[in-house]
Amino acid sequence: MSFSSRVKEELSYQSGSAMHCRIAEIAAIISMCGLISLEEYGSVSIKIQTENIAVARKYFTLVKKTYNIDCDIRIRSHIHTGKNRTYIVEVRDDYAARRILSSVKMMNGSVIVSGAYPLVTPLIFQKACCKRAFLRGLFLCTGSLSEPEKTYHFEIVCTTRERAEQICDMMKTFNIEGKWITRKKYFVVYVKEAAQIVDMLNVMEAHVALMELENVRILKEMRNAVNRKVNCETANINKTVSAAVKQREDIEFIRDH
Repeated sequence: MSFSSRVKEELSYQSGSAMHCRIAEIAAIISMCGLISLEEYGSVSIKIQTENIAVARKYFTLVKKTYNIDCDIRIRSHIHTGKNRTYIVEVRDDYAARRILSSVKMMNGSVIVSGAYPLVTPLIFQKACCKRAFLRGLFLCTGSLSEPEKTYHFEIVCTTRERAEQICDMMKTFNIEGKWITRKKYFVVYVKEAAQIVDMLNVMEAHVALMELENVRILKEMRNAVNRKVNCETANINKTVSAAVKQREDIEFIRDH
């Protein structure tokens, strides 16, 4: 299992005790990998589609704990294409779906933000704890982390520039300087500094992964420090030997002439 998968696995079992934090995380998941459908006769449904079982499990658990609503779960296999399984978690009941959408501010009265990936209103994450939960939900859906032994790279992939800017602004409240770039048709929010990635893991409350990253970071820094000292000492020895050889050659020249 990759480091990124281990982080997501840890985060899938981490949820806020307060109801407003769980609502913030639900809003993040719906906005990143959810689809709000307005059926005929005005019936509303919410569908979450993901290839990560941790996301499906987390969303199902959050909805059950927060609203006491049971979701329908389906698994779509892709045996012929060789792709991963797709997990579909759906709330088909109109009353239940409207209740969820009202709490995450994606429904204003009877007006539904129909379609995919709506921008979440800041009213959802006014508190710091809600921002932590929201960022946790975003990373679960479309985030990734490189293997710390190789390089330091944290990113969250978005579909709109507004969402990327919203995430960067949210990171700044925790003194994390997130930046964004365009990659094909997506907008990628990224962090490259090891210390800031550690802070990001702390914000999302992935403490086990944080300690693992810190251990790797300490070993790498120690190894780099040793290499620098060895290189410095080697360079000094080479200079000393070169100077001694030159002095000996000068002495022999004086002796012979």
